[in-house]
Amino acid sequence: MTPLRRLALIGLVLLVGWGALSHWKHRALAQPPGVLAPDEPQQDEAGAGSTLQRGDTALATRAHFALTARVLSRKDYHDAGAALAPLDLALGWGPMSDSTVLKDIRISQSGRFYWWHVDAFPIPRRAIETHSANMHLIPADDGVRDALDRIRPGQLLHLEGFLVDASRPDGWQWHTSMTRDDTGNGACELVYVERAEAVAP
Repeated sequence: MTPLRRLALIGLVLLVGWGALSHWKHRALAQPPGVLAPDEPQQDEAGAGSTLQRGDTALATRAHFALTARVLSRKDYHDAGAALAPLDLALGWGPMSDSTVLKDIRISQSGRFYWWHVDAFPIPRRAIETHSANMHLIPADDGVRDALDRIRPGQLLHLEGFLVDASRPDGWQWHTSMTRDDTGNGACELVYVERAEAVAP
């Protein structure tokens, strides 16, 4: 085997090993039936008006934001936005935190969107839309980033921070949703996370 092929093989083995480790670390956690996160997200626009700086990116706070929700899915990104928001979590509360409901809903994430599919609705479509959301998460510091890195689908997660709009001097912008009632493009929350912790059901 040539040195070049040997290096390529080693690289492939390391890549597969890293993927397997990441999959194991973020494997889904089973939960019993019942609503595990009954409360609606809390949003207080009195927290608006400040500007946080992350490198050349300005984060304009739109509202203080807190929720306890079930992690429906997670997706770690390496795209252009990953330096700011390295992961998205699809989160569910109310009926969308109930294993009895979720067993009939197939959930995935890609391209910074959260997707769901059903063969038959276990709850009304609008209940799915208004009790779940895809959130782009900006860790406030390394401690928050480490906490988010340990989060697994199925866990209950408590988040606190701010809904923010991001912008750069070159004109690039990334806006947050300000409501849980919207769907489609622009419906995701951009959250500057100051506190993140898994909680017991």
